Amino acid sequence: MAENVELADTPRARRVGLLKHAELRPDEGMWIYPSQAIHTFWMRFPIDVVFLDRRRRVKRVYQRLPPFRLTRFVWGAASVLELAPGTVARSRIEVGDELSFTPLET
Repeated sequence: MAENVELADTPRARRVGLLKHAELRPDEGMWIYPSQAIHTFWMRFPIDVVFLDRRRRVKRVYQRLPPFRLTRFVWGAASVLELAPGTVARSRIEVGDELSFTPLET
């Protein structure tokens, strides 16, 4: 799983999100809180997306979501973990899993 997870918990940080990145390395990610849906408009690369409830239990997973897409609203989600493509498959993340991670201080 990603070792370098950036927290986006302010309106500005959520608005910028991964737009400042040209790519995500396999050890990188962004945790967007709060969020129940995302878009990948103006992104330059696909991402894996994991919607989490308040206990960080996986509610929904998107693998290799391409740029210029919208996700559906995920009922019960509190946050979203955006990861490098292939991370979900490598980590075998599934709906119902409970994730544990600590975001980097920026």
